[in-house]
Order: sequence, then structure tokens, then C-alpha cells
Amino acid sequence: MGENLVLNMESKGYTVAVFNRSVDKVEKFIAGRGAGKNFIGAKNLEELVASIERPRKVMMLVKAGKPVDDFIEQLIPLLEPGDIIIDGGNSHFPDTVRRTKYVESKGLLYVGTGVSGGEEGALKGPSMMPGGSPQAWPYVKEIFQSVAAKVEDGAPCCDWVGEDGAGHFVKMVHNGIEYGDMQIINEAYHIMKDVLGMGAFEQHEVFKKWNTGKLDSYLIEITRDILAYEDEDGSPLVENILDTAGQKGTGKWTAVTALDLGIPLTLIGESVFSRCLSAQKDLRVEASKVLTGPVVNFKGDKQQFINDLENAIYASKIVSYAQGYDLMMEAAKEYNWKLNYGGIALMWRGGCIIRSVFLKDIKNAFDQNPNLRNLLLDPFFKEQVEVAQAGWRRVCATALENGIPVPAMTSALAYFDGFRSERLPANLLQAQRDYFGAHMYERVDKPRGEFFHTNWTGHGGDTASTTYQV
Repeated sequence: MGENLVLNMESKGYTVAVFNRSVDKVEKFIAGRGAGKNFIGAKNLEELVASIERPRKVMMLVKAGKPVDDFIEQLIPLLEPGDIIIDGGNSHFPDTVRRTKYVESKGLLYVGTGVSGGEEGALKGPSMMPGGSPQAWPYVKEIFQSVAAKVEDGAPCCDWVGEDGAGHFVKMVHNGIEYGDMQIINEAYHIMKDVLGMGAFEQHEVFKKWNTGKLDSYLIEITRDILAYEDEDGSPLVENILDTAGQKGTGKWTAVTALDLGIPLTLIGESVFSRCLSAQKDLRVEASKVLTGPVVNFKGDKQQFINDLENAIYASKIVSYAQGYDLMMEAAKEYNWKLNYGGIALMWRGGCIIRSVFLKDIKNAFDQNPNLRNLLLDPFFKEQVEVAQAGWRRVCATALENGIPVPAMTSALAYFDGFRSERLPANLLQAQRDYFGAHMYERVDKPRGEFFHTNWTGHGGDTASTTYQV
């Protein structure tokens, strides 16, 4: 990805100095893909730093965690006040908060930028989400926006996100949404395969059609192509791939952060757990031999159900983004970031893994109401979910009746039903907490913030616990 990104930069008119710990990789690049281009190959960091104009802009694309800290420590003694260190990897945002403060204490500037789009995006134009030291932005803005993907009107999929870890936070949420989008698509594939009895090549035609409508997106597009790809014997390659999914941690970070901030990020959480369950392959094989479920028995209209499935994917996707934006809004309050929510949608419209036509509607929603508290309250998305929900419910019910796991779609539907409920059963939950732990409760006939305790058993006493929120 780093190699493709520097090729992108050079193609926009920049001279780029390159370095890798394995010097032979540098030599191979200069003699190969970089031959005849404006690259300077460096054998060590000293050479790299010496070849860059001030204020120096040194960008790392290394594995998250200790390798980033190690490179920072190696770079600091070689740089001068005002020089800029840039982390373009998938660092966890609290690390970027810490590193920004540390690097600034040394008289330098720091940028932590999310870069999405994979190898192809890095070469042709990624989505970039920079944050860190605000003073650094004027020096890197032209470079970043020139190499970033562009949308229809030429606007770059890159803009300043906010201070310290804001850029990597937004990239983390992007990756969490990516987990959700992929899980929703996988559930649709599972239903078509095991409920409707559709083969991969037949499913390919459905995804091909979906990619021309409201589901038009990169992930639907590549799913279309994957389902049509033949193995050496002419069979669908996808059916010969082991059903255990990997993950690098960004989805988990998103879910854990939501728990820390008290945001119901249910769909992404279920998507992470689905990957965890897939990894328990041997245990699932053992369970499949002793645990039984319903016999699949679908008697409905196949084409109508496929239309319902399209609506179920779309409605679930709306909920996923609503939850993701809810998390960003809460983080902005927690970390004092001034996030541009419409601008974030614009950054995601091109170059990145979750790019889709759908994001244009999110940008429009925040353009019309910058103070929108939840996407489901936007008139457009409200109407879309209301139109889609009948098919969404039929899909979830059919999947459950036939024993097909659809945790993302059903958790999204449960969130929607909970979100639209004026009253939830948490009153009973608070009574239970007060009964066994004297945690107190509020009353519907008293002002908010006034707490009460009941001696439920008659011998529990009147002492109550201090109220607090985790």
C-alpha cells in the first residue's frame, strides 16, 4: 500500500524520498516500478530526512502499535522544529491522541490519517481522513487532496477531520461500518443459498442488478464479481473457500469504544462476534452433528423475496450508519472534536471500501440539518426505512423460521424498533436493580434527576447506593 501511495504522489508531480528497513526492497523499487520517475531511494533514515525539503513531511505506513512508536523515536532526533511526522496506518485513535501530544512536546507536528481503499485505492486515489496537529494541515493539504479520490464534481475525498486522534477515530468507525456492510451482504448470500437454493452464479445476477440501484457500492460490486469467479474445475471458487473469517481489530475497537461511550452500536458489534463465531470452525462442525434446527421450507414467491432481501440490506445499512454517526457524535463531545458529519460522508464517497451512492444521501441529510441527531430522523431516511421495513421484517422472520443466522439484520431491526419506542421495559430493569442493589430509580411523575429507593422486602433498610453511569 505504501508503494502504491508514493507512486500516486509522484504521478501528481511530487518528488518522493522512499525508505524501507529492508534496503533491497528500496533498490528493487527504484529499479522497477519507480524507474525513471522522481524518486529518491534512501538506505537509512538519515539519508531519507536529509533529502526532504523543510518543513519535512515524513509519512509512515507500518503496522499499528509498537512499530509506530519505534519509528517516531528514531525520527525525532533527526528532525527540526516544525517538521511533520505522519502516520498513515490503522493506528488506534487513543495512541494517536497520545502521540500527537508527545511529538508536539518535542517541537514537531503530528498527523494521524486514516487511508482507505486498499492497494488499488492507494494507487488510483484513496479516501484520506487526517487529524492531529492543526498547524500541520496547511503543509500537507495540497499533497493529500491531490492524491485522494475525487467525486463527480471533482471534490477530493479528503479534508481535515480534527485534532489529535480524530482522523484515526473516523477511520476506525469507517472500518466498523465496513464490518457491518460485509456481514449484511454475507447474510443475504446465506439466505439466497440455503433458503432459496440459489447457486453462486445465479446470485451473481442478483448482485449485478442490485449494483445498479440503491445498493450501488464497492462491496456489492466485488461480491457480484466474486460470485461469478470460477475455480479451476469451473465451479464457483467462493464455495471452495473455508468459512472462517479473519480480522485485524478495527471492528473490535469500534465496538469497545461504543461500549465505553454508552452508544448502542449493535449491528457492528454483532458483525465482530459473527467473525469470532466463524473462527470456531472445529467446534461448529462438532455441534452440527448433535444440534438440530428446523428443516428449510420456503414456499413463497422467490422474486418477491429477493426484492424483500434488497430492502432488508438497505434498511439494515441505514441503521448501521445511523449507529456509526451516533458514535462519532458522542466521541466529538467526549474529546472536544468539531467533526463535519456531511464532510465525513463526502470523504467516504470515493476511494474507500465503503464507498457507495448511499453516502450522497447522508451528506445531503447533514447539509440540510447540520444538527441532525440521528440519521433515522432525517426525512429522506425516515421515508426509506418505512418503505423497506415490511420486506425487512419478512426476511428476518423467514430466516429465523428456517434456522438461518442473521445477527446483523435482526439486531438492526431490534434497534429500529427500540429507537422508535417511546417506552421500553427498562422501568422493570431499574426496579430489579433497586431491589437487589439499592441502585435507585427515577419516576415518570417526578423531574428527571430526582432519584428514589424502595425498601422492596420490608427489611432492606432505607440506605441507597450512589447513582452513577458507566
